[in-house]
Amino acid sequence: MKEYLYSAFKEAESKIPQLKEIPISFDIPKSIEHGDLSSNAAMLLTKILKKNPKAIAQEIIDSLNLDSSVIVKTEIAGPGFINFFFSSEYTSKIIKEILDKKENFGKSDKYLGKRANVEFVSANPTGPLTVGHGRNAVVGDTVANLLEWIGYEVEREYYFNNAGRQMRVLGDSVKLRYLETLGEKITFPEDYYQGDYIKEIAMQLFIKHGDELRNEDPESIFKDTAEQEIFFDIKKSLKNLGINHKIFFNENTLYEEGKIEELLKIFKEKNLSYEKDGAIWLKLSELGQTEDKVIVKNTGEPTYRLPDIAYHAVKLDRGYDLLIDLFGSDHNATYPDVMAGLKAIGYDSSKVKVLIHQFVTIMDGGEVVKMSTRKANYITIDELNEEVGIDVVRYFFNMRNVNSHMIFDLAVAKKQSDENPVFYLQYAHARISSILRRVQEEQLEVSINHLDLLTHEDEQALLKVLHNFKEEVLNSAENLESHKLCTYLYDLASSYHRFNRSCRILGTERHLAEARLALAFATMVVIKNGLSILGVTAPEQM
Repeated sequence: MKEYLYSAFKEAESKIPQLKEIPISFDIPKSIEHGDLSSNAAMLLTKILKKNPKAIAQEIIDSLNLDSSVIVKTEIAGPGFINFFFSSEYTSKIIKEILDKKENFGKSDKYLGKRANVEFVSANPTGPLTVGHGRNAVVGDTVANLLEWIGYEVEREYYFNNAGRQMRVLGDSVKLRYLETLGEKITFPEDYYQGDYIKEIAMQLFIKHGDELRNEDPESIFKDTAEQEIFFDIKKSLKNLGINHKIFFNENTLYEEGKIEELLKIFKEKNLSYEKDGAIWLKLSELGQTEDKVIVKNTGEPTYRLPDIAYHAVKLDRGYDLLIDLFGSDHNATYPDVMAGLKAIGYDSSKVKVLIHQFVTIMDGGEVVKMSTRKANYITIDELNEEVGIDVVRYFFNMRNVNSHMIFDLAVAKKQSDENPVFYLQYAHARISSILRRVQEEQLEVSINHLDLLTHEDEQALLKVLHNFKEEVLNSAENLESHKLCTYLYDLASSYHRFNRSCRILGTERHLAEARLALAFATMVVIKNGLSILGVTAPEQM
């Protein structure tokens, strides 16, 4: 529906040229009494035309060449909103499009030929994936799905660092637990890696090697085995969530290929760095940031900024049109430094979009839950999956804006009722599937021959929600907001449940029954398509 109005407003620019100077947008009114779409264009033109917004609204309406078979009414409301009412004949046409395209309905070729890279999870191989990593993983994968739905060729990437102090501590942690397995008394530091997974790796080494490793360097077989086992478990956890990264990029590659030295040389040549107190500093204060920052410590060890800038340069050199980074909130104050450094050496930092997600708290009955049996201060994503199921995990992690702290309510997540949005959506899909099976006994068919009979207000309301799916997918993808798709799907299920209560299919006049059946089937297709983007299944029976 929006496409039709965008085209009409474009034509109207010949009569009102000032329309070119404002952003044209259309919103869905909260009440159906205010039409199907609404525009605030008249109010935006007030300062330009120096006229009353209601008078401008009337001028806009007069300049629009609207087909009466599409738009049956326009009205001016409030301070100058223009409300548009679409005909039932036009809205019912969406059913044919949905039934023709089925699993492809909602897809767009707007960005066909464009390439995107989505880097997400990127947890170092020091322990299991936590629920915080889980939110990152699910949102990142869903954003990648959304981009694919609007035409992008997407590569999912995982960036990790298997060097430095954290990996040395990992090796030391495993060796200490190994020595403990041999019967030695140990003192296990509080800042070492806790949890039974360390003991399990140590036990594997003991079973395989006995006491042969007693004098081995912790950074050899202990670190290497731990890294391999943990990465194996990380990939397994991601696979359980339906996530498959194409690229695993090791930070060490940047050093091996000389990218770090090359970047330092560029900074020096461009007079963007200087030495002070034995360290190398980046002139971020000259690049729009508040203060200069160290990029190489006086020990010779780079800070995270240096490899991060080099890594983004490597990704942009691959020719992507869009880079997406998904970080936890601990990166909130730091990624701007990386973007500034990237721009300073000639890269288009506008191609890089950063999503920052907030923390997750698991609640049950108003109480904070610690589900882990590993005696460590975290809850793993595998534990959460086992508790509520993967469909619930994927939907719940997507249904809140990433900028907001998430409360994951186990009590709601486990309910088999309308209070659980996943159940609510999946039940709508299963309900329609059940009806489609039952109508075969009545010898009814899904037919688009009498869609003009769909005049009931709940039929029309459902049709209008179906119309919005393509726009919702596009907007969710372009704005990297997977939670908007969840909101849309919940509204769609609500509209369907209202329709199902007020508009009977079985036991109704044949032509009307078949038209309603087509509407129900179209709804089922859209629910399934939307859930597939979220990585959630659409069961045919519940």
